[in-house]
This record gives sequence, C-alpha cells and structure tokens, in this order.
Amino acid sequence: MSTDAPLPRPVRQFIVLLALLQGLLLYIADYGTRNDWWPFNELGGRVCWYTLVLAVPGAMLLSVRDLADRRFWQHAALVAIGFGTLAAYVAWSATGDPAIDSGEVLGPFGVTACIALFVALPYLQARLEHGRWCAPYGDLFENAWQNAITLALTGLFVGIVWGVLALWGELFKLIGIHFFADLFKERPFAYLATGCMVGLGILIGRTQHRAVQIARQILLAIGKGLLPLLALIALLFVVALPFTGLEALWKTKRATAILLWLIVLMIGFVNAVYQEGGKAAPYPRPLRLAVEAALVTLPVYAALAIYALWLRYGQYGWTGDRFMALLVAIVLAAYAVGYAWSVVRRQTWQPAFGRINVALSLGVIGLVVLMNTPPLDPHRIGVSSQMARLHTPGAKPNLQDITYLRFDAGRRGVDSLKALRAEPAIANDTSVAQQIDEKLARKNRWGVDAQSRKKAATLAEARANVTLAPGTEPLDDAWLQALIDAQETPPYNCVGGPGECIALSPDLDADGKSERLLCDLREEYNVTCGVWTLGDGRWQSVGNLRWQTYGNKSHRVREAIRAGKFEVNRRRWSDIVVAGDSASVSP
Repeated sequence: MSTDAPLPRPVRQFIVLLALLQGLLLYIADYGTRNDWWPFNELGGRVCWYTLVLAVPGAMLLSVRDLADRRFWQHAALVAIGFGTLAAYVAWSATGDPAIDSGEVLGPFGVTACIALFVALPYLQARLEHGRWCAPYGDLFENAWQNAITLALTGLFVGIVWGVLALWGELFKLIGIHFFADLFKERPFAYLATGCMVGLGILIGRTQHRAVQIARQILLAIGKGLLPLLALIALLFVVALPFTGLEALWKTKRATAILLWLIVLMIGFVNAVYQEGGKAAPYPRPLRLAVEAALVTLPVYAALAIYALWLRYGQYGWTGDRFMALLVAIVLAAYAVGYAWSVVRRQTWQPAFGRINVALSLGVIGLVVLMNTPPLDPHRIGVSSQMARLHTPGAKPNLQDITYLRFDAGRRGVDSLKALRAEPAIANDTSVAQQIDEKLARKNRWGVDAQSRKKAATLAEARANVTLAPGTEPLDDAWLQALIDAQETPPYNCVGGPGECIALSPDLDADGKSERLLCDLREEYNVTCGVWTLGDGRWQSVGNLRWQTYGNKSHRVREAIRAGKFEVNRRRWSDIVVAGDSASVSP
C-alpha cells in the first residue's frame, strides 16, 4: 500500500505547521469568547468556528500525501462545506434562548460528526491513493486502522509531553524559579504547544510504520483472545432467556444500552480478528462454530433492543435521546442481520463482511447528515412526538414534559412550549400555566434563578400559595411574614405563586416545639426544604434539606412530602469535639 511510502519532507513540515495553526485558531476562539469578539460572542458563531477548525485540519493532517495533488485540496473544501453546513443548522437549533441546554443538541452533533469524519476518511484517502472513491476493501480497512492507531498514539504522545513539562515546572519551583511553571499555564503557550504536540504525534503515527504495526498486532491479539469469550456470553444469555422471561429485562431500564453494546463489541472483535476477510479462521473448529453461532444470535439482541425502545415510546413518546437510540439500534440491527445472514448463507462467510461494512459505512455517513439536518433531526421528531402526546384527550403536561421542552429540545422545544402555554386548556389550568411561566422565565437551567420567580407581597398572597401537608400545624402570620422577608434564601420565592410549595411541621431537635419546613417541589432533579425555628419571639431560617430525585425516586419523594409522610431520624450517639474538631460515631 502507498501508506507505507515515506512522506516527503515538505509534507512532514506541513503536518506540524498545520497543527500549530489549528492550535492558534483555537486560541483565537478562546480569547475572542472571553473578550466578547464577533463571532465568538454568540454560541452559533463558536459552534461553526470550532467545527471547521477541528474537522478540516483534522482530515488534512491524517490524509495529506502530496501538496500538489488537487484532490487533496478538493477534499478539504468538501469537508469544510459539508461540516460547515451541518454546524450552521445545529447551531440554529441550539440557540434562540439563553436557557436552552445547548449540550443536549451539541453533544450528539459532536459525537456523530466525529463518527462521520472517521468513517469517511478512508474513502478520501483511497481516492488520493487510487484516484477513485471505490478502493479495495483491504485498503479501506488498513486506512481505518492506521487512522485509529495514529489518533491513539497522538493522544498518548500529547499526554506524555505535558507530563514532562509539568515535571519541568515543578522541578524548578523547588529552587524558587516559578517562570517555567507559570509559562506552561499560560493560555497562548498551552494552545500552541498542544497544537505542535498534535502535529508531531500524527507525524509519528504516519511515519513509524513498524511501531503502528506492533500496536495493531497487540490489539488484534487481545481481540482474538476475547472474541470466543464474548461469543460464549452471547450464547449463554440467549439460552437463559426462555427460562428467565423478558419481564426482568424490561425492569432494568438499561436493557437497550447493554444489548447494543454487546452487538458493538461482537462486530468490533470479529472485524479485528478476521480483518479484511481473506485469511483462514484463526480458531479450531469448536471455537469457530461458537463464534458463528453467536453471530447468528445478534439479530435477537437487536430485536430486543428495538422492542425495548418501542415500549418506552409507547409509554412516553419520542424524545431526542430516545430517537437517537432508535437510529443507533437500527444501524446495529442492520450489521447484526448482515453478519448473521453471511454466516447462514456461505461456507466461507468472512469475505461478505467487507461488502456489508462498506455498504453500512456509507449508510452511516448518510444517516449522520440526515440526523443533523431537518429530515431526521431527533429534536424535531422528539418535540413533535411530545406535542402529539400532550394533545391526546386527558393528557396534562407534568414537570418532566415542561422541562424537556424548555431545556432539552433546542429551539423547537422552546417554541413549542410557548405555543402550548397559549392554548386555552393550559391557560385555564393555573398550576400548569404557572410551572410553564416559571420555566420560560428562567435564564439558566441549573442552580438558583430567583429573579425569574414572582415574589409574594402580602400575607394573603403567601398563605394562598402554601399547601399544608396532612398533620401540619396551621400557618401563622409571623412565619409567613418571615417567608416574605426571606425570599432570597432557599427555597427561593416558593411563596410567590401557585405551584408546589408544601409546609410541614416536624420537631427536629426534640425540644417539644415544632419547627417549620417549606418544601419546593418545582425543581426537576431535587427537592429543597427550608428549615425554620422559632427563637427569641421570631422565626429564623436555620438551613435547608435537599433530596436528589431521579427516576422513580422523584415521584416517591414528592408524593411522600405532599402526604406529610416522614420520619425524624435522631442519632443515639452524639458527636465528640476535641480541640474544636468534631467526630461522629460510625459502625
């Protein structure tokens, strides 16, 4: 293969200089963001900049062989246009409101963009080597392995060099010289030095072919040893299913991810062991039959994973994450069916892997494009599904629905939530309307955003907005006035509007007098209760309690507080304080 040919000196210099330029461009983005420069002062501008700066030089660094080759520069332009277009659309989807959790949109884009570039790169390299897009599968396979190991070696090289620099700085600090340690912490140095390291690391991976081959052989040996074990696990699981039933599988709520991971590992190990498919099976007949049997069972895993997702869809509709999981499951199901079919249909089935891998790799590239444009945008589909579910007779938005549309579904989610709020059925439901208004008014998702909440101004208003849990002592005006005066402390303006503001009256210190708890149930992942005690004739805030609430726990905690069901757990053994330091008795 031409990948083993030495790189000309100008190309080696180009790799290092381009990586250095990439580091400089990343530093410019960082500096511009901190100093409010255009286009870095807007999230959309940063998304497009980072996408282009990472994708275009990345593809060029791994594929360049001849600077005079027009096809190389055509590829760079193609990557810039393609990824720039996707980035512009995703940036639009992730913006539009400051409180949108942009990571919910940009995270999947970053992952899928990396996958698409990695999958497409061997085809770009094949065109440079052979003058055509369709190269022998063996060359595509070799290029993919070369790229993967080069990136791994680059990451290792960068980590080692930074470790040496850290030792350099700490060593000179021992004798009072802080110059080097301070220099290495400067942002310009960090960006430019890392860029240079990346260039050198890629150069090592692309020129030290013997080292790359050794690393590859080590990985293949590991895969060869683990594939029979993984095949045995897959077979045992399928055999056990008729005896355990599927109900236990659905109860885990992790079935889809685990089942899909097994398919990924099986496909990865099979490709690592059989490589381009031209070699004889590296196992004795019993192990080879076990591997073949495991491959035949892969469609069962794919079907179970898709069915698990379909059950969730039937219960809760699509969300962006759920629909993306479905797309991943469909791709892996295609691999599973293709590999199983090749085993069943052919005496020598390994060569079929190449055709399956090529066809599905092109499908993956197309799927990534569709996922990051309107046709298969998971957030567009998720919002449409949730809105359709909320418009079914008897449906009523809960906190999770409102939170998803407000923060997790990008621009379309916020627009749909505003449209939902304007509907007469929601406008006439005071509790739901207040929750939507509170979420829409927020300027950030996490932490306290007290300014977005209405404050109570009168005792009557505060009294109307506090719900007494069963068994709670009646509200008194002194405590309500204290709540009005302290709306900047947890649970932040809880008395300012109708919603989930629950009062409890436990005796927390066993003094025969009840304290007061004001619990805010409006937050998505936690419940906060302010604790108040009566001292010197006035109510004082002494702290707060907080429960982290996820999944089923969220419902249990909230329902127990609404019902006034709690226990005061007093410790038998008191703490001991020695020299001002407290220690607790622990079993």
